[in-house]
Amino acid sequence: MQILLKFSGLVIFSSFLITLYAYFFNKDFLIVSGILAWISFLILFSGLRNKKILLILLVLSFFAFSFSYFSKFAIDWIKVFTVNQYLLTLLIGVGFLRLIASPKKEKNSLLPKGKKSFIKTYLGVHLFGSVINLSSLILVADKMYKKAPLTNTQVVLLTRAFASDAYWSPFFVAFAAAITYAPKLNTSIILLNGIVLAFFSFFLTYYEVVKKKEFNIEEFSGYPLSFESLYLPFILSLLVLVTNHFHPEIKVIVLISSYSILMTLIILPVKKGFKEAISKFNTHIIDELPRMKTELSLFLVAGMFGISISSILMGLNLDLPFKVFDWQIASILLFIFIVLAFVGIHPIITIAIIGDFLSGVNHTLLAITFLMAWSTTVSTSPFSGLNLTIVARYNFEAKEIFRLNVFYAFKMYLICTLFLYLLSNYLGL
Repeated sequence: MQILLKFSGLVIFSSFLITLYAYFFNKDFLIVSGILAWISFLILFSGLRNKKILLILLVLSFFAFSFSYFSKFAIDWIKVFTVNQYLLTLLIGVGFLRLIASPKKEKNSLLPKGKKSFIKTYLGVHLFGSVINLSSLILVADKMYKKAPLTNTQVVLLTRAFASDAYWSPFFVAFAAAITYAPKLNTSIILLNGIVLAFFSFFLTYYEVVKKKEFNIEEFSGYPLSFESLYLPFILSLLVLVTNHFHPEIKVIVLISSYSILMTLIILPVKKGFKEAISKFNTHIIDELPRMKTELSLFLVAGMFGISISSILMGLNLDLPFKVFDWQIASILLFIFIVLAFVGIHPIITIAIIGDFLSGVNHTLLAITFLMAWSTTVSTSPFSGLNLTIVARYNFEAKEIFRLNVFYAFKMYLICTLFLYLLSNYLGL
């Protein structure tokens, strides 16, 4: 079994490399990378903890495809196996940044306290999380948990600081999902809108923890990360933005994936030495990549299910239930996303289902709605990967996380609705 796990890591890495090769040199190879991703899914499937939702989606996909086939509806079989391939490529590529993005260890064993500590810790988790994703949260949470069980204030910080990355970070999986199903989006508007929303999220959280006695902010113990390590996010962002300026035809998601692996290959030997760099790189491939099995499985199966449903919708020639996709429709869609996430439907599943069906609407407004949905739900839903990690790793109750964040989610929904209104008017919708 251990040999199969290591082999799956090589298969995942091969899928990653072939996807990049296919994009730049021969698009016919994309199906090869997709098949390799599905092979790794089959290898890792038995080791998944929660298979129920995946099995349900697979069964529903089978019936949906059967219906489409016998109804003689068009089915894009290449897309069935590759629809989320670039999303997976981003996930894999950004994962390598963990090898070179680890912040410096704190020398002081005592955790700093108070408002300043809260702000620095929040910004640290947010900024590092924007690039190395969940690793930043685990790094900080582990440090806190070693001293004492996580407090409500610490959990509020961890969940909201990390989740708000989804509003804007191009290195986040949410952005990859948005750009996959709304490729004609305006990147500048997305980033500006998301960064402002992230600021709102921070100020809302800070005001809450300062005003409510429950949080006892003066006794808050944080873990401010070393901001000297922030050179990585800035360099990566600069490379992507400059390249995108001169070559706007290249997908941003591909640029991020490519630069992530290139920077790792260049910086890792400098930091660790050639021999240790090779060892860490190999270990990441055969040990760490297979641990992505949950995300990999969900994205592959959700993508297939989305195509199966869209095949039926397209075959039936159904019209959209609205004439114009404006802020009102977007806010209703956002509300549906949030409700579905609260009952266990991951945003990627909902995005996969409606992504193709809404391909004719304004992609910028649609993408922002996707990002808002992802960020608002991931901090609150008991079923999100973020909260499941906190529950399992730090022995914190899921219902308590929901209680702490549910009104925050409602407030952010209202703020998001206002932003959708402003953006809709700006876009002339």
